[in-house]
Amino acid sequence: MPQASLALPLFLIIAGAVWFLKATGILPATATLIAIGLAVAGVAVLVMDGINKQSVVSGPLLIYIGAAVYLKSQYLLGMSPLVALGMMVLGCLLLLSRSNIVPHKRVKLPNGE
Repeated sequence: MPQASLALPLFLIIAGAVWFLKATGILPATATLIAIGLAVAGVAVLVMDGINKQSVVSGPLLIYIGAAVYLKSQYLLGMSPLVALGMMVLGCLLLLSRSNIVPHKRVKLPNGE
């Protein structure tokens, strides 16, 4: 008899833990968690993909979006200045990716070829 999937029990454990932590006030606000997740994803893109023409835009942009979500959720800045600053950051990153100092993404060949 095939063994049942672990997806449902793991989902129940994680959802219950998050619900418990949220109900007791230990877990930070949802916007803060999303901001942290976006920033961690940006760092992960840079670490796992290395510095190349694609990751030099996507990684820092994810980090910026995470910071913007946090700043907006804490009422430190309004949406309009964050979007304007984001446009400038994206423009600078796109210009950086066009320069010759940033290498192209290397295609990883399977072992044996």
